[in-house]
Amino acid sequence: MSRLKVAVVGVGHLGKEHARVYAELPGVELIGVVDIQRKQAEKIAQQYNTQCFTNHREIIDKVAAVSIAVPTKSHYIIAKEFLKHGVHVMIEKPMTGTVLEARELIGISKANRLVLQVGYIERFNPAIAAIKKLSINPRFIECHRLSPFTFRSADIGVVLDLMIHDLDIILHITGSKVKKFDAVGVNVISDKEDIANVRIQFQNGCVANVTASRVSLASMRKMRLFSQDSYISIDYQKKDALIYKKSPELTLKALNISEMDVSTIADLKSYVFGDLLKVEHIKMDDYEPLKKELESFVNCIVEHKEPVVSGEEGLKAIEVANDILCEIEKNLKLAYNSGYGG
Repeated sequence: MSRLKVAVVGVGHLGKEHARVYAELPGVELIGVVDIQRKQAEKIAQQYNTQCFTNHREIIDKVAAVSIAVPTKSHYIIAKEFLKHGVHVMIEKPMTGTVLEARELIGISKANRLVLQVGYIERFNPAIAAIKKLSINPRFIECHRLSPFTFRSADIGVVLDLMIHDLDIILHITGSKVKKFDAVGVNVISDKEDIANVRIQFQNGCVANVTASRVSLASMRKMRLFSQDSYISIDYQKKDALIYKKSPELTLKALNISEMDVSTIADLKSYVFGDLLKVEHIKMDDYEPLKKELESFVNCIVEHKEPVVSGEEGLKAIEVANDILCEIEKNLKLAYNSGYGG
């Protein structure tokens, strides 16, 4: 049985990991790697025993599938060329810089019956896979995604760089459309927003508070989900999740708090949280999210299935992200006109 011929365009920080995974996957042949930096392309090609190229057009007729991990500004034009040549595309987040570009890529992929998958790797995080099995109905979601400035995505701001991961997960979990939101952002190092916060209200009543920063001293990737009878805390970096479940006895009425004296209430603290509020680790599989993501991409091609994160889902996140960016710009203008910043 012939192996699926693939290539990776852009083998920097993330693309080189795509090359590593493809080189390890059974049923896949890594035809080559592409990077405009010849030394980097040669280094990665040698490491995984494949060919190197400096122009993606050199391999466009040699492969059936491709991973695109170049800067966002080049996503659209490169993906479009591969799709028009009948090549399945895995494109890193954000899919494109604009909504119109995303829609065009989706149209081309549909017309040519090609897989177009977007690289929202958190969808394949074991923690997210585990909580999806719980069928929770969150009423409030809080996200913090913080990191030091890496200088790798200077062509986009923190909303498209980092926050978009959480926007995708939130849209996926809530399954609801956005009703309204308020957003603020500040540029600290780059000429685009480096810190941003948005409060989103969904049509189903859920509210999400999302913060992203790329000028933090330490990295953080956390999400908290609050539902009627439980609270879930997720640490993406540790691939760990806890669920706090409320016991039916844990109510002020059941405990008769109003009839207790001060000393008795003080003694309740350890009892309530030790015996009535159950804390459990959510069981999950242990695997590398990127490997699971690329395995899924390959399987969708071979089995003619829709990808877990389709172009349409990638578009939804971009639409919300662009609305947030417009709101940030509007609020910055209001602040400036009112005298903020001189």
